[in-house]
Amino acid sequence: MLSEVLLVSAPGKVILHGEHAVVHGKVALAVALNLRTFLRLQPHSDGKVSLNLPNIGIKQDWDVARLQLLDTSFLEQGDIAAPTPEQMEKLKEVAGVPENCAVTERLAVLAFLYLYLAICRKRRALPSLDIVVWSELPTGAGLGSSAAYSVCLSAALLTACEEIQNPLKDGARVSRWPKEDLELINKWAFQGEKVIHGNPSGVDNAISTWGGALRYQQGKISSLKRLPALQILLTNTKVPRSTKALVAGVKNRLIKFPEIVAPLLTSIDAIALECERMLGEMALAPALEQYVVLEELIDMNQHHLNALGVGHAALDRLCQVTMAHGLHSKLTGAGGGGCGITLLRPDLEQEEVEATKQALTGCGFDCWETSLGGPGVSMHSAASLNGPVQQALGCF
Repeated sequence: MLSEVLLVSAPGKVILHGEHAVVHGKVALAVALNLRTFLRLQPHSDGKVSLNLPNIGIKQDWDVARLQLLDTSFLEQGDIAAPTPEQMEKLKEVAGVPENCAVTERLAVLAFLYLYLAICRKRRALPSLDIVVWSELPTGAGLGSSAAYSVCLSAALLTACEEIQNPLKDGARVSRWPKEDLELINKWAFQGEKVIHGNPSGVDNAISTWGGALRYQQGKISSLKRLPALQILLTNTKVPRSTKALVAGVKNRLIKFPEIVAPLLTSIDAIALECERMLGEMALAPALEQYVVLEELIDMNQHHLNALGVGHAALDRLCQVTMAHGLHSKLTGAGGGGCGITLLRPDLEQEEVEATKQALTGCGFDCWETSLGGPGVSMHSAASLNGPVQQALGCF
């Protein structure tokens, strides 16, 4: 068992193109978002394992000796497997989450407990740990916050239990694991996602593990080899929505108007493929006219998504505000509210960007200036983390 403090981070994600069409067998492009979730794991000897999630107000601990006495044979399935409904009921009993706890909080605790017991059970004694997880990502906004959480937990627990090596060498500020270790992290994170979401696609944990950009189609995930540096505004309209209801609405519209909706889905697929081709070209030799093409693709996709019925007045307002500043935006994720992305061309003056951000926050939205295509799950030295992250994780 490792004795040092571990500091891990993993990115969120945005869907660049392909929302909803991906449900019907078309291509979706997912890109790592340079807003990250951070985890601090500290071994100690007080006989407890504790979990602190300051973003959602969770602070809970369990007696390791009591957990050690549990029958964890339900986790012993040889290969990494998803928990069954019966196993989930056992986890709920062990977790002791208060009944008045919201669903998000309860599932976060269950995912942690599952990963802790499943990964650490091979050891003679369960480790006594203090774990803090803090995120720059808003929860429930379609930005892959739960996947980043599961990836951070999986990477930290696997490293602490010496299932994989700590990649951080002396003097390094940030390091990443080799391919085979990343594959193991991704497999475990997918199980954490199953605890939280039931039947996830695997895209969110994959992009959080590997970083960069991924193409997803009918269950097949492949990495985009080249990606240019793209700057964006990410805007959260803070309008809640139900992904399940929005997906069902598109399906109903497809059944009702097949000759209208099917071509829209085909066109969204073509937009995703053209964007993929353009990103490949830009990675080799970026030019301003290529950004203009990306903006046109963004506009066309947003109109298609509105035609599918997944728009919202708040998203329309977002597009209007950014268009007034000469910028182009689209929703990302399920739509019906949630988040939108705005492409920032490299020739933009910072004053114009700031004016746009101010106009969006004036609408009551949250807005971040960030980038796409960053690195996946990483191990950090304390010196590599900025002050706010260090403070949130209690690194002082």
